[in-house]
Amino acid sequence: MATRTDAPTRREQILKEAARLFAERGFHGVGVDEIGAAVGISGPGLYRHFAGKDAMLAELLVGISGQLLTGGKRRLAESAGDPEKVLDSLIEGHIDFALDDRPLITLHDRELDRLRDSDRKLVRQLQRQYVEIWVGVVREVHPELSEPAARSAVHSVFGLLNSTPHLGRAGSLPGRGATAALLHRMAKGAFAAAGA
Repeated sequence: MATRTDAPTRREQILKEAARLFAERGFHGVGVDEIGAAVGISGPGLYRHFAGKDAMLAELLVGISGQLLTGGKRRLAESAGDPEKVLDSLIEGHIDFALDDRPLITLHDRELDRLRDSDRKLVRQLQRQYVEIWVGVVREVHPELSEPAARSAVHSVFGLLNSTPHLGRAGSLPGRGATAALLHRMAKGAFAAAGA
């Protein structure tokens, strides 16, 4: 997600706490009163911001998929003409997401099927577009890879990067910078191995 310098809105606070709670205890294990308490408002007060928990879940999962796609397009445009630089930038952006938004990874893995069909289809559509950006760049950096091989490599790297919820608590990691550098080296190594 993009780094912000201004204070989060009430809506953003609600979404952040909802993501954390849903990831910790599951969608059905959390009530609106608990989400409200986490941000200092009554459970019914949440309905001024969202129609209900389903709307929060949809906004979280559709929102992050859209943000990843927008970020991928921006990184592609900023580094156009230098595929290695674009690939490094894409990896860095995804690592930022994987380290900063770990609850959303857990939420996606566990709760995507709870979305309405239209929201789930939108998430999948946004994700496919994001993957295609990566596939194009990987094939520029590693032209020896076929399209199916590049797509498999991209999905494998996403699996690696999206494993951050399983790395332990943030305090048990070697530090954000060291973890990001390690993930970056592993992602680049995976693409190099796929092209070998």
